[in-house]
Order: sequence, then C-alpha cells, then structure tokens
Amino acid sequence: MLTTPSDRRTRKRLATRQRISDIASRLFVERGFDQVTVDEIAEAADVARMTVFNHFTRKEDMFFDLDEEAREDLLTALQKRDPGTSPIEALRLFAHRAIAEQLPYIRFFEAGSERFIETIRASEALKSRARAIRDELTDMLTIALAKAADRDQARRQPDPLANLAASLLVATWEVAFLEAHRVFHQSHNVKKANTAFLAIIDQGTRGVTSAVEGSSYT
Repeated sequence: MLTTPSDRRTRKRLATRQRISDIASRLFVERGFDQVTVDEIAEAADVARMTVFNHFTRKEDMFFDLDEEAREDLLTALQKRDPGTSPIEALRLFAHRAIAEQLPYIRFFEAGSERFIETIRASEALKSRARAIRDELTDMLTIALAKAADRDQARRQPDPLANLAASLLVATWEVAFLEAHRVFHQSHNVKKANTAFLAIIDQGTRGVTSAVEGSSYT
C-alpha cells in the first residue's frame, strides 16, 4: 500500500495530482477522451499546462491514474506474503482483500462504472494504453514472481515459467474485471459483481497453478 506522506510539500503535490486526475476523468466521461485537450484540463484544474505534464507523462495516464498504486500493492502482496504462502496464492488472497476493503482500483462497480468502460471502448488511444498497461503489468509480474520464488538468480532472461504464470494471471484479472462490469451493468448489484469477480479470480488461479504445477510458484 502507498504510505501516507508526512511533509506538507508532498501532500500538496499529491493533492494537486489528484485534483488534475479527478477533473480530467470527469471531462473524459462527460465528453469523451478524444474530445478533451490537455489545455482544457489545465484550465479546469486552474494549473499550468506544464504542471499537468509534471504529474502525468501522457494524457491517458490521467484516466488510468490508479495504475501505479495497483502495481505497488501487487508487489507488496508478493513481498510480504506469509511464510508458506506461494506467490500465486498470495495474489489470489490479495484479490479477495482488495474486494473486501474496496480498494479504489477495484471499486468500479458503482455509479459511473459503466461510463468508465464506455469511455475506454470509445477511444482508440485509451484501448491502446490499456493494452500497454497489460503488457507492462505482465513484465512486472514476471520479474516479481521470479524474485519471490528465488528463480531469477544468475539468469539473463526471465524464467519462462514466471512469464507463463504472469501472463495467465493478468489474463485472469482482465476477464474478472470485464465479467464483474457486465454483471453490474445487468443487475446494478455490487455484491453480485464482487462475487463474479472473485469467482473468476479463483477459477483462473486454479488454472495458473495447474499450468506451473510442481514449480516454486505454487
């Protein structure tokens, strides 16, 4: 989890970043991602254009603003897992905890969640960035899994089993998200959406475990 900043400057910087992201996301959902310019976001947030880019490398990152926090939490789940808990199981348990605590990047099953998905589907730029995030996350998990299982020592190339597990895990989470959004769209029931999400996570985790059975990842 991200730690709470203690100094005023850091808190102010994070507050500015959050305000820019919130305003940008609202404009994207209201008008469509491609119809909103960075200059319009800067004006609405009452900051300079350069300030926007000081906080976000690209326009798409203002929409996927929780990506960095999610990555850090995934890494923490692996690094701080209980003794005897396998890396793959640690990620399954993290998914259950994320739903129980309604962590912000999981909490899409509420007002506005449908518009969130629609905004992505309506923009080629956002769909492209979503695919890039998926690939980046797979690479990150490949390395993290290998380290967690002590399989990266003296290796110049990533462990293929770690890459297989990471690819399947990311695919599982992607399907779980989409299924949960579909269920919420039909039922407008948060509990049903959360249950659908975790059912896919559990089923997918069993598949990943089977795929790399006998390895140090299980």
